[in-house]
Order: sequence, then C-alpha cells, then structure tokens
Amino acid sequence: MKRILVAYDGSPSSAKAFSLGMELREKYDAELMVLTVARPPEFGTEVETGAVIKNSRKHCHDIQRPLHAAVGSTRTPLRFVIATGHPGDQIVRHAEDWKAELIVVGHRGRSFLDRLLIGSVAGHVINHAPCAVLVAR
Repeated sequence: MKRILVAYDGSPSSAKAFSLGMELREKYDAELMVLTVARPPEFGTEVETGAVIKNSRKHCHDIQRPLHAAVGSTRTPLRFVIATGHPGDQIVRHAEDWKAELIVVGHRGRSFLDRLLIGSVAGHVINHAPCAVLVAR
C-alpha cells in the first residue's frame, strides 16, 4: 500500500480516521493525503455563493491547522488538500485522480438505526470508491 487518502472534516470520527491513516502510513511507509471538502451552499446568488465558499475554505484550513502541528517532520510525502463540492464526490474523485489504494473515512452514526445505515458520505464513498475503504468509528 503506497497511497492512503484520509477524509477529514474536523469531527471526532474523522480525527479517528486521521489517526488510523497516520498509523497505516507509518506501517506501510505510504504517502498520505488528508482531504477536507468545503461544501458550497445549495441555493443563493453568485455573490453569496462566492462568499460562502471563501468562508468554508477558510474554515477547512482552520480545522486542518492542528493536524500540521501534530505531524511534524515526515520522511514520506504528506499532503493536505482542500476541495470544494459534495464531500462524497470529491473524496472519490481525488482517490481516482491520485490513484489511492485506500480511503479512510469516519462514521458519525451513534444510534442503533445509525449503526444499521452507513452515513451518506461514507456510504457514497463505499459505493463509488475505486479502491478499498476503511471506515473508522
């Protein structure tokens, strides 16, 4: 395994995914991409949409910042990427383009029903990924 993509949105489950991705990165001496997706608004004018996307991308940088400090110096490539769009689509697209061999995502389900049904982003990634998917809980 040489390329691992971790989807990170700042949630506790994505923090677990990041930790797991870092462990696998060390074990396999693999490259790691940490992908955070800024979601555009569903409705709005072009001016509002642009401002919302700009603020959303800034928020993504802010939630990635602590990860940069946690990583320190590394011997294998580690990249932090911020994309804009639907998270599931962007995770799959980046995995395809980068030729990832594994995607690590978090799962937010807490209730019994949530445990039966995979969340929408994780489910989309599982159903459309070009590689193996590991769901961290």
